[in-house]
Amino acid sequence: MSQVKQGDTISVHYTGKLTDGTIFDSSYGRAPIKFTLGQGKLIAGFEKAVIGMKAGEKKTANIPFGEAYGPRQENAVVEMERKHLPQNFIPQVGQRLELTQEDNSNVLVTVTNVADQTITVDANHPLAGKDLTFEIEVVTIG
Repeated sequence: MSQVKQGDTISVHYTGKLTDGTIFDSSYGRAPIKFTLGQGKLIAGFEKAVIGMKAGEKKTANIPFGEAYGPRQENAVVEMERKHLPQNFIPQVGQRLELTQEDNSNVLVTVTNVADQTITVDANHPLAGKDLTFEIEVVTIG
């Protein structure tokens, strides 16, 4: 039976958990995710974890934040004046926004604080700085 290697297109089911056991995502209940190893579509630690697995095999992989979404960057948390937001927009803590930067690139941010004149947004991935655990099941290879 073949084993997963770089360049293979595979489909997997997974459940992602924080170190305290909180589930942050799962593919169970929907279609498995399909991806090609080596294209960088998934976090490095997840791709590394499936190498050598066989179809039907299950395993638990502990992925340190350095191989997941990286460390939190405090300089990615910024305060901005509300006057720069659309006039009828009412920001709420926890809301995800897509902002256009000066170089016309887009960045996803999370609103972390709302004040009278300003809002604070965080451009870190919500899982940045967190070690993750994935329960992985390889469904198909090829």
